[in-house]
Amino acid sequence: MPAAPRTARATARAELTRAILDSAATQLADVGPAALSVRAVARDLEMASSAVYRYFPSRDALLTALIIEAYDDLGAAVESAERAVRRGDLRGRWRAVAHGVRDWAVGHPHRYALTHGSPVPGYAAPVDTVVPATRVTLALLTVLRDAQAAGRTPAAGPARVPAAEKAALGPVMAFVDPPLSPAFAVRGLTAWATLFGHVSLELFGHLHRGVLDYDTHFATVVDQLGADLGLT
Repeated sequence: MPAAPRTARATARAELTRAILDSAATQLADVGPAALSVRAVARDLEMASSAVYRYFPSRDALLTALIIEAYDDLGAAVESAERAVRRGDLRGRWRAVAHGVRDWAVGHPHRYALTHGSPVPGYAAPVDTVVPATRVTLALLTVLRDAQAAGRTPAAGPARVPAAEKAALGPVMAFVDPPLSPAFAVRGLTAWATLFGHVSLELFGHLHRGVLDYDTHFATVVDQLGADLGLT
């Protein structure tokens, strides 16, 4: 059955919700998430603050909506890039995930800072943010699951993964089905941390004058991580 058409009221509400989020996103670029203000959004849209609160009951609710939207946009960009690669090309799929993260972050630095920068004082992200936040992680771990199924093994590391580490990484191993081996879980988490660490170092200015060509350096890091993961 076709979906029922939107009523004029529903359309107007969706449009105003979008306008509020766009105004708040502009604020992020100007003053950062800690200074996000519902009153400032209301002034920008020439609305009463009470009207904005009917859409978002608090500053934190507005912040949560922005965070979820950013995570979903990043996840969608990475998933689209990874799906475009042939399934058997494990190294190409890993490269697509890694470069998808960086390309999105470079194109949306303030939204990346919102999700992967310093925590906002006094704000605790609700459970609603968990699933969107794990989309990139799932894309990466799915590549590793397929590599494991294809008989690939991570590059040489410790002779064995200690029992305490296996227990610590239980959720990571169980994130995909069939579960990852402890060795793939350790390497995968290391690659995930290194990937986001390099993107953050670049965007937040910590590589300035230390690295002269960010594109070349990032490609080298990605290929090294791919080798460490046994994907070459």
